[in-house]
Amino acid sequence: MLSIGKKFPEFSKKTVVSTEPGHEFNTLTLNDMLNGKWTVMFWWPKDFTFVCPTEITGFNDYFEAFEKLGANLVGASTDSEYVHLAWREAHPGLKKLRFPMLADTSKSLAEDLGILEEGEKIAYRVTFIIDPDGIIRWVCANDLSVGRNVPEVLRVLEALQTGALTPCGWEPGQATL
Repeated sequence: MLSIGKKFPEFSKKTVVSTEPGHEFNTLTLNDMLNGKWTVMFWWPKDFTFVCPTEITGFNDYFEAFEKLGANLVGASTDSEYVHLAWREAHPGLKKLRFPMLADTSKSLAEDLGILEEGEKIAYRVTFIIDPDGIIRWVCANDLSVGRNVPEVLRVLEALQTGALTPCGWEPGQATL
Protein backbone atom coordinates (compact mmCIF):
# COMPACT_ATOMS: atom_id res chain seq x y z
CA MET A 1 0.00 0.00 0.00
CA LEU A 2 1.33 3.44 -0.90
CA SER A 3 2.04 5.16 2.37
CA ILE A 4 3.11 8.30 4.17
CA GLY A 5 5.65 10.51 2.42
CA LYS A 6 4.94 9.08 -1.03
CA LYS A 7 3.63 11.13 -3.94
CA PHE A 8 0.00 10.42 -4.77
CA PRO A 9 -0.14 8.92 -8.30
CA GLU A 10 -1.21 10.90 -11.34
CA PHE A 11 -4.66 9.96 -12.67
CA SER A 12 -7.53 11.06 -14.86
CA LYS A 13 -10.86 9.44 -13.96
CA LYS A 14 -14.56 9.92 -14.56
CA THR A 15 -16.61 11.15 -11.61
CA VAL A 16 -20.26 11.55 -10.78
CA VAL A 17 -20.89 15.04 -9.51
CA SER A 18 -24.66 15.40 -9.80
CA THR A 19 -27.91 13.60 -10.53
CA GLU A 20 -29.09 16.54 -12.65
CA PRO A 21 -29.59 15.34 -16.25
CA GLY A 22 -26.81 16.59 -18.53
CA HIS A 23 -24.57 17.49 -15.57
CA GLU A 24 -23.94 14.09 -14.01
CA PHE A 25 -20.34 13.43 -15.04
CA ASN A 26 -16.98 15.14 -14.96
CA THR A 27 -13.33 14.16 -15.30
CA LEU A 28 -10.99 14.57 -12.35
CA THR A 29 -7.19 14.63 -12.44
CA LEU A 30 -4.68 14.78 -9.61
CA ASN A 31 -4.07 18.49 -10.28
CA ASP A 32 -7.81 19.21 -10.30
CA MET A 33 -8.26 17.27 -7.09
CA LEU A 34 -5.45 19.00 -5.22
CA ASN A 35 -5.93 22.50 -6.61
CA GLY A 36 -3.49 23.84 -3.99
CA LYS A 37 -5.50 22.34 -1.11
CA TRP A 38 -5.38 19.46 1.30
CA THR A 39 -7.45 16.52 0.03
CA VAL A 40 -9.20 13.63 1.74
CA MET A 41 -9.82 10.72 -0.63
CA PHE A 42 -11.73 7.78 0.78
CA TRP A 43 -12.32 4.47 -0.97
CA TRP A 44 -15.11 1.97 -0.45
CA PRO A 45 -15.37 -1.61 -1.77
CA LYS A 46 -18.66 -1.70 -3.71
CA ASP A 47 -21.69 0.37 -4.50
CA PHE A 48 -25.11 -0.98 -3.49
CA THR A 49 -23.78 -2.52 -0.28
CA PHE A 50 -24.55 -2.02 3.41
CA VAL A 51 -21.63 -0.33 5.21
CA CYS A 52 -20.55 1.89 2.31
CA PRO A 53 -23.56 4.25 2.19
CA THR A 54 -23.29 4.87 5.94
CA GLU A 55 -19.74 6.10 5.39
CA ILE A 56 -20.48 8.11 2.27
CA THR A 57 -23.40 9.90 3.91
CA GLY A 58 -21.24 10.31 7.02
CA PHE A 59 -18.58 12.14 5.02
CA ASN A 60 -21.31 14.21 3.37
CA ASP A 61 -22.70 15.16 6.81
CA TYR A 62 -19.29 16.69 7.61
CA PHE A 63 -18.76 18.33 4.21
CA GLU A 64 -18.83 21.86 5.66
CA ALA A 65 -16.21 20.91 8.25
CA PHE A 66 -13.87 19.74 5.47
CA GLU A 67 -14.58 22.94 3.54
CA LYS A 68 -13.87 25.04 6.65
CA LEU A 69 -10.46 23.37 6.84
CA GLY A 70 -9.87 24.19 3.17
CA ALA A 71 -9.85 20.52 2.18
CA ASN A 72 -11.24 18.81 -0.89
CA LEU A 73 -13.25 15.64 -0.36
CA VAL A 74 -13.37 12.84 -2.95
CA GLY A 75 -15.00 9.42 -2.64
CA ALA A 76 -13.91 6.51 -4.84
CA SER A 77 -14.48 2.89 -5.72
CA THR A 78 -13.78 0.57 -8.62
CA ASP A 79 -17.40 0.71 -9.77
CA SER A 80 -18.24 2.63 -12.96
CA GLU A 81 -19.61 6.13 -13.13
CA TYR A 82 -22.90 4.64 -14.35
CA VAL A 83 -23.17 2.40 -11.30
CA HIS A 84 -22.32 5.40 -9.07
CA LEU A 85 -25.05 7.44 -10.76
CA ALA A 86 -27.64 4.65 -10.47
CA TRP A 87 -26.78 4.23 -6.77
CA ARG A 88 -27.04 7.98 -6.13
CA GLU A 89 -30.42 8.07 -7.84
CA ALA A 90 -31.69 4.98 -5.96
CA HIS A 91 -30.40 5.73 -2.45
CA PRO A 92 -32.10 8.66 -0.66
CA GLY A 93 -29.00 9.49 1.38
CA LEU A 94 -26.76 9.74 -1.68
CA LYS A 95 -28.91 12.05 -3.82
CA LYS A 96 -27.49 15.25 -2.33
CA LEU A 97 -23.79 14.43 -2.12
CA ARG A 98 -21.57 17.51 -2.31
CA PHE A 99 -18.37 15.76 -3.38
CA PRO A 100 -17.47 13.72 -6.47
CA MET A 101 -17.68 9.93 -6.63
CA LEU A 102 -14.64 8.77 -8.59
CA ALA A 103 -15.00 5.72 -10.86
CA ASP A 104 -11.82 3.66 -11.13
CA THR A 105 -13.25 1.04 -13.49
CA SER A 106 -9.82 0.08 -14.84
CA LYS A 107 -8.69 -0.35 -11.21
CA SER A 108 -5.43 1.32 -12.23
CA LEU A 109 -5.47 3.97 -9.50
CA ALA A 110 -6.44 1.45 -6.81
CA GLU A 111 -3.63 -0.78 -8.08
CA ASP A 112 -1.12 2.11 -8.07
CA LEU A 113 -2.17 2.84 -4.49
CA GLY A 114 -1.82 -0.83 -3.54
CA ILE A 115 -5.35 -1.06 -2.13
CA LEU A 116 -6.92 -3.83 -4.23
CA GLU A 117 -8.23 -6.82 -2.32
CA GLU A 118 -6.72 -9.97 -3.84
CA GLY A 119 -9.88 -12.06 -4.32
CA GLU A 120 -12.56 -9.90 -5.93
CA LYS A 121 -10.15 -7.11 -6.91
CA ILE A 122 -12.22 -4.47 -5.11
CA ALA A 123 -10.74 -1.55 -3.21
CA TYR A 124 -10.15 -1.86 0.48
CA ARG A 125 -11.84 0.66 2.77
CA VAL A 126 -8.91 3.13 2.78
CA THR A 127 -8.64 6.86 3.54
CA PHE A 128 -5.80 9.08 2.35
CA ILE A 129 -5.03 12.60 3.52
CA ILE A 130 -2.91 14.31 0.87
CA ASP A 131 -1.16 17.65 1.34
CA PRO A 132 -1.35 20.48 -1.24
CA ASP A 133 1.92 19.23 -2.82
CA GLY A 134 0.42 15.79 -3.50
CA ILE A 135 2.27 14.01 -0.69
CA ILE A 136 0.38 11.39 1.30
CA ARG A 137 0.43 12.46 4.94
CA TRP A 138 -1.97 9.91 6.49
CA VAL A 139 -3.38 6.53 5.48
CA CYS A 140 -5.96 4.48 7.31
CA ALA A 141 -7.16 1.07 6.09
CA ASN A 142 -10.14 -0.75 7.57
CA ASP A 143 -11.28 -4.31 7.13
CA LEU A 144 -14.01 -4.54 4.51
CA SER A 145 -16.61 -5.06 7.26
CA VAL A 146 -15.70 -2.04 9.43
CA GLY A 147 -16.86 1.53 8.74
CA ARG A 148 -14.77 4.63 9.37
CA ASN A 149 -15.09 7.38 11.96
CA VAL A 150 -15.35 10.66 10.01
CA PRO A 151 -14.67 12.92 13.05
CA GLU A 152 -11.33 11.09 13.47
CA VAL A 153 -10.42 11.86 9.84
CA LEU A 154 -11.21 15.53 10.51
CA ARG A 155 -9.18 15.50 13.73
CA VAL A 156 -6.14 14.06 11.95
CA LEU A 157 -6.51 16.52 9.06
CA GLU A 158 -6.57 19.43 11.47
CA ALA A 159 -3.60 18.03 13.41
CA LEU A 160 -1.60 17.73 10.19
CA GLN A 161 -2.54 21.26 9.20
CA THR A 162 -1.10 22.67 12.42
CA GLY A 163 2.37 21.69 11.26
CA ALA A 164 3.18 21.05 14.91
CA LEU A 165 3.57 18.02 17.13
CA THR A 166 0.24 16.90 18.55
CA PRO A 167 0.14 14.64 21.62
CA CYS A 168 -1.95 11.53 22.07
CA GLY A 169 -5.62 12.41 22.39
CA TRP A 170 -5.08 15.90 20.95
CA GLU A 171 -8.27 17.65 19.92
CA PRO A 172 -8.61 20.76 17.74
CA GLY A 173 -8.20 23.91 19.82
CA GLN A 174 -5.85 22.28 22.33
CA ALA A 175 -2.22 23.27 22.65
CA THR A 176 0.34 21.51 20.51
CA LEU A 177 3.79 20.47 21.74
